[in-house]
Amino acid sequence: MKKLLSLVVLAIAMLIFGSTHVAIAGETTNGARIFQNYCWACHMGGGNVIIAYKTLKLPALEKYKMNSMAAIANQVRNGKSAMPAFRGRLSDREIQDVAAYVLLKADTGW
Repeated sequence: MKKLLSLVVLAIAMLIFGSTHVAIAGETTNGARIFQNYCWACHMGGGNVIIAYKTLKLPALEKYKMNSMAAIANQVRNGKSAMPAFRGRLSDREIQDVAAYVLLKADTGW
């Protein structure tokens, strides 16, 4: 019975937390500031003024396998296509913070 209860609790926890991105308020507050200073011109409102269909909205992030902290941080750090690399301009902590902010905004619909 104890094992069954543990499995049920684990399953509920996975359902609640498994599909959402957890971000600490300080990370997303700092991430919002960084996004405003470095990203807003091309990605205002979660859009993309350069490549219109590659937005920061959840369906596009999922479609292009960019819906994780690691994927977003990698893109910010190294750039790709028209997006410049921010390695050297932003610290690793700042890159993580902006990735957390992007995921939070994507999850809440920008």
